Amino acid sequence: MTTMSSASTTHRESDARPRRVLRAPRPERHDIAASDGIALRLHRYRAGTRGPVLLAHGLGVSSRIFTVDTIETNLLEFLCAHGFDVWLLDLRTSIDLPASVQSWTADSVATQDYPAAVEYVRAATGAGEIDALVHCFGSTSLFMAVLAGLRGVRSIVCSQIATHMVVLGRMRLEAQIRLPALVRAAGVPVMSARPAEHRGPATRAYDATLRLLPLPAAERCGSTVCRRISFLYGRLYQHEQVDDATHDALPELFGAVALSSLQHLAAIARRGHLIDFSGRETYMRHLDRLALPITFIHGALNACFRPEGTAMTAEMLSAANGPALYERHVVPRYGHIDCIFGKNAATDVYPLMLRHFDRVGA
Repeated sequence: MTTMSSASTTHRESDARPRRVLRAPRPERHDIAASDGIALRLHRYRAGTRGPVLLAHGLGVSSRIFTVDTIETNLLEFLCAHGFDVWLLDLRTSIDLPASVQSWTADSVATQDYPAAVEYVRAATGAGEIDALVHCFGSTSLFMAVLAGLRGVRSIVCSQIATHMVVLGRMRLEAQIRLPALVRAAGVPVMSARPAEHRGPATRAYDATLRLLPLPAAERCGSTVCRRISFLYGRLYQHEQVDDATHDALPELFGAVALSSLQHLAAIARRGHLIDFSGRETYMRHLDRLALPITFIHGALNACFRPEGTAMTAEMLSAANGPALYERHVVPRYGHIDCIFGKNAATDVYPLMLRHFDRVGA
């Protein structure tokens, strides 16, 4: 059963840091439930008649990545300025929801979160189909959802991962030795990028060890949160693309992640393409279900998930469904999540997303 709450005044929890007022309509908060009863959340910004467009985040973060107020123009503001009806989705893995610390996999998100969210937005707007702009884990799981039979998605803007995954170096080694599964089996179901409230000897030793992470000189950083992010996910951004204010705000944007989700991503990385948590070929048999307009956007310097992954997806889908439906853009000098909240993303990346929506008539 889904419910709608009254309009909220802000999309963020209050804290001591001064915040600028976003150039967006007052959001409406919609509390909904996935098909298994897990609480999800949507925020709607009615800025126009284009869309509706549904935005979904990656792992260890929330929909806040689209509303970062430390850059001049965030993705929400950009879409609102172009007249979209924007819906920000917090999946069960969102750090802003209680469920995020439970043991979920991409299968749960694909088969239970997305069907509920897409149906809710369609019902609330009267739209027969919606458009989606999805990042990282949110993108992987949406592709899984559509391949599993989800209807109602007209087109997709995919940021960084789709049906294939290519990892190299340390990330490949960790996937091969099944590090997330080993850590989980050792009794650590959840890890966090945020500094611990109580820094005992174990925590201090952990953070001290992270100083030894092998990183390029330009990417080494004195921030504990930044090093934890690099340990958990690999290098998620190029420091040159993240301004100081956003870098200081990273503890707000990143939080806890369930090791089960990382375990699933590691399994996909080992296989090279989408599989379910049990290792079964559940998804890749129905490529015809992805015969819809898709734009792939990938940071050229993404050290976590290499650009070759979306190239493989685009080539496979073009062969299966014809090339006219697909576009792919590799963004120079960008990594992974800086394509979403980089200081110049509004001029370097967001126009590629708008180009997609113009192409499909959204």
